Amino acid sequence: MQLDKLNNLLELFFVQYQKQDKNKIFLSSLKEPKKKFSWAQTFSSIIALSSEISKYIKKGDRCLLISENRPEWLISDLSIMLAQGITVPAYTTYIEKDYEYMIDDCQPNIVFVSNIEQFNKIKNLTPKKDFIKRIISFENLEGVSDNEYINLNKILENINYDKNEVPILNISRHDPACIIYTSGTQGNPKGVILSHGGILSNCEGAIEILKPLISDQTRFLTWLPLSHSYEHTVQFVQISVAAKIFYAESIEKLINNMNECKPQIMTAVPRFYQNLYQKINSNFNKSKGFKKKLINQTINLGKKNLQKQPLNIFENIMNFLVDILVRKKIKSQFGGSLKTFVSGGGALDKEVGTFLNAIGLPTLQGYGLTETSPVVSCNPIHEIRVETVGPPFKGNEVKIAQDGEILVKGENVMLGYWNNKVETNKVLKDGWLYTGDIGVLEENYLKITDRKKDILISPGGDNISPVKIENELVNCDLIDQAIVYGDYKPYLVALIVLNEDKKNISKYEIDNQIEKINEKLSKIEKIRKYIVSNERFSIENGMLTPTLKLKRYKIIKKYKKEFENLYLKLQKN
Repeated sequence: MQLDKLNNLLELFFVQYQKQDKNKIFLSSLKEPKKKFSWAQTFSSIIALSSEISKYIKKGDRCLLISENRPEWLISDLSIMLAQGITVPAYTTYIEKDYEYMIDDCQPNIVFVSNIEQFNKIKNLTPKKDFIKRIISFENLEGVSDNEYINLNKILENINYDKNEVPILNISRHDPACIIYTSGTQGNPKGVILSHGGILSNCEGAIEILKPLISDQTRFLTWLPLSHSYEHTVQFVQISVAAKIFYAESIEKLINNMNECKPQIMTAVPRFYQNLYQKINSNFNKSKGFKKKLINQTINLGKKNLQKQPLNIFENIMNFLVDILVRKKIKSQFGGSLKTFVSGGGALDKEVGTFLNAIGLPTLQGYGLTETSPVVSCNPIHEIRVETVGPPFKGNEVKIAQDGEILVKGENVMLGYWNNKVETNKVLKDGWLYTGDIGVLEENYLKITDRKKDILISPGGDNISPVKIENELVNCDLIDQAIVYGDYKPYLVALIVLNEDKKNISKYEIDNQIEKINEKLSKIEKIRKYIVSNERFSIENGMLTPTLKLKRYKIIKKYKKEFENLYLKLQKN
């Protein structure tokens, strides 16, 4: 399929649909095994739902989508596009205040919720917003009157359509496909506007990388939230290759789900791979004798293969044996059919990447931002360099500025931030996106070395604004100054400086105050531990700029040991 010739993401689906056996299963829920959508059922559901949506929106209107991963997510996304609307995905982990900001900012005409739990988070907000015309739920909302929402199942009950008649589309590559909110350095999230062409361009680059791995109906397991730009684009890559898509139950059941659906390709974030590394390594460390020698040979020979070092005759024989005795057994624990993991949404530790590739779990690390639809680069399967994030995708132009900042140009770059020209103009200059990341290009492989912007990234790939949390901390009457720490850490910690008149208060009082602040924050933003410092940040001690902004690098460098000790204490508890 020539993705560069397509006009929009719907055309991608409809072209692929016409080529498929209409009765072949396309979408499957592992949480509800009976919930399967064939290509024909997916097509008809999109037609029916878009017809309903069209009653309430016109071209360019926004539709907020709050749901965990499930087949209805993809159907709703494409239905919104067919009705010429713009999808605005939202995390199910958000709290009411986060939803209120998004709703006020993008002013959606329709809000989609998956169930009663998600409905309850926005039920107090929607009656106050006269621009919201309809709520559509994927499930029956027990105790909620019928006039407050439409049940998706009722919309799909009586479908009357011609399965061969594809709608005529008036959508161009430059039109917005979605607005994905990402944390801003000043606390308020920014709505990143991604175009149809931008996501199609990203799909084109992904297909180049995945081409050696694609089969007749490649099986994908999806679990990373579809509200994340990474997984949001992956669903269109899946359509591009006519994949069979399985929606995981939860991260806790991920390994069981892999054994159920035997995926060939799976995308995930560094947290998943770190946990995998720790679990497998822990089991390896328990082995003894001949088994231990086999494992050591597997890792050592795997590293040699990864680094393209030649093997002698004995090593080739041994590598063949450990392929059968060790690597095949490891792969069987993940369904037995896995061709590759793809890692994105944050930096993958080099040791973790090397280990997984060495033991027979190919892991391709990539790099991107929500603002680039989202992938900029990725390692190819036959030329993995774990210390890098791979060559730039086809269609991406990447260069390094004089100060080392990575700049990206291409159709995949966002159209801008929704309702925010000031922030847009800060990062988009002469067609180049200033990523805020520092890196180098070596033999066309990109390596990330540092970050300029004040954003923390969780191991799950979430962008977290430290400024937002710090503002909450210093807004209470106990705390005068604060800095939040936790880049690529499993949770956040903080260093606080108490107000002069509060220096003698008890730890109990501080704990209570931190707990009250945590109630205002989402799960990934909560402060788990803190340090109290007696030294104020000042211009004189080099901790503040002349304009009284925190010099994060200097503060973190000074208190690095204390911050890291907080994680050690938590691990022991």
